[in-house]
Amino acid sequence: MIDWHARFVQQAAWTQSLRTYLFTRPAMVNPRRVLEVGCGTGAVLADRELSSVVHGLDCDLDRLAAAQGHVRTAYLTCGDALALPYSSGTFDITFCHFLLLWVRDPLEALQEMKRVTRSGGAVLALAEPDYEHRLDSPAELAPLGRWQAQALRLQGADPGLGRRLAALFTQAGIRVVEAGTLTAPARQAPSPKERSLEWAVLEEDLAGTIPEAKLQRLKEVDEQAWERGERVLHVPTYYVWGQTRATGQA
Repeated sequence: MIDWHARFVQQAAWTQSLRTYLFTRPAMVNPRRVLEVGCGTGAVLADRELSSVVHGLDCDLDRLAAAQGHVRTAYLTCGDALALPYSSGTFDITFCHFLLLWVRDPLEALQEMKRVTRSGGAVLALAEPDYEHRLDSPAELAPLGRWQAQALRLQGADPGLGRRLAALFTQAGIRVVEAGTLTAPARQAPSPKERSLEWAVLEEDLAGTIPEAKLQRLKEVDEQAWERGERVLHVPTYYVWGQTRATGQA
């Protein structure tokens, strides 16, 4: 059983330095209202950088209930990213985090995020992965990325969305200000708890498609490689922030 709040907290830690950087850009200082689309259990809404009135939307009532316990001051709504239940121009900043790959129509979701953001406001996609270019080493672990991408497709996700993120912003009519990939700071190998959580997600993704014995063998190889300092695991993960066009701007 996956502890999804722990997973979302883990993912939020991966983008902490990026959020600290972006939310202190002049265009995003002192916002009045901020919305996270796909807020899950509130791992990012709890960010201290978000000192304004924060709103969160998710389609999962259980996760929203958990979010209410983690971010008691947030205004939370159950809804659909493709039909945001807010008036046009409501928010100064609208953002998402590991969301668009799961959305049936990510372009429509970005257009909705743009609609509910005020003229000249900021729209951000803080993290969208490209599992199709996942890198694993030693070589015995290389199939993991291909298997995970296939499993995500079966779940209705788009595992390669990240590399198209900037183009989607442009198609949605959002002026791209900055786009890039997350850079992981030099650090020690993930803790056993972090590795266990990563494998719990992978095993759930691959359940019923890869023999259990084969997965357990690769899990042992993975653990031994981390212990030897030889493990490489990299999923290119993209971010974009843009602005809606100010009134009168061409």
